[in-house]
Parts: sequence; C-alpha cells; structure tokens
Amino acid sequence: MPGPTTINPDDFLETPEGRVWTPERNAEAWRLSYAALERAIEQAPASVRVVVVCGIQGAGKTTWISSQPASPSTIYFDAALPGARHRTEVIAIAKRLGATVEAVWIDTPLDVAIQRNAARPPDKMVPIPAIVAVAGQFEAPVAAEGFDHVSVQDGA
Repeated sequence: MPGPTTINPDDFLETPEGRVWTPERNAEAWRLSYAALERAIEQAPASVRVVVVCGIQGAGKTTWISSQPASPSTIYFDAALPGARHRTEVIAIAKRLGATVEAVWIDTPLDVAIQRNAARPPDKMVPIPAIVAVAGQFEAPVAAEGFDHVSVQDGA
C-alpha cells in the first residue's frame, strides 16, 4: 500500500549519484515543490488538507509522516521551514486552492537531531552548522500565520 502523499524539496535534489545541493539546484527544488503542491491539491478529492510538517533537520519529520495513514485528501509538506516567512508560500498556495492547512512541529532537541543526522547516508547528511543555524532561527508555528490548526509532536 502506498504511503502518504508527501512533497519534500530535498527529493528534487536527488540525482543518480545521490543528493546534490547547490544554491541553484536548491532554488529550483523549491520552485518544483511549490508546483508539485499545486498539482497535488488540484488532483486531490474535495476537502483537501495540507499538513506542513516542520522542525530542524534530523527532527524526525519524514519518520513521523511515514507513520500517518495514507489518505487521498491529505498532502504532507516535509521541510525544516524554520520561520513564519519560510512557511508563507505553502500556506498561500493551500489557501488559494481551497485546502485547509495545518502545521505539525516536530520538536526535537538539537543533540538528538544531530545524532540522527550522523546516522544518515553521506549524501543525505546535513552539515552540523546548518542544523545549528536552523535551530537558532526556529519559530514555533502559530495559527496567526494562516494555519487552521497547529500541533506539536515530541521528537525526542
């Protein structure tokens, strides 16, 4: 049985040799992610629900999503999205296309996220300074950003 519908910008960085990150490829990955979100919402049945799953790299976002039941009307957007300004475009697309939009923050201690990151394959590891930087700028998602519902999951 297929898993939940998930859009993750990192997936657009994959090559036959593994994940390759450059500023240009990253910008294109985000553009493709937003386009994929629009298509997924447009192709889903009525009452579409977009769940923005955010948290620092290594928090357990992808693992949490994989534990959720698959539903043709639920789309998960899987990315760190540390600040309100980073989540704005996903919320705007969802609202413009009539979807409800929820936030799930996977709240994970920095040391736990760094340990999990160290266990990843080399091409999927995030540099530790990048994880620390995202943790330092992380703003908890709030309904005032445009979310219909916000919840926090303990990622420890």
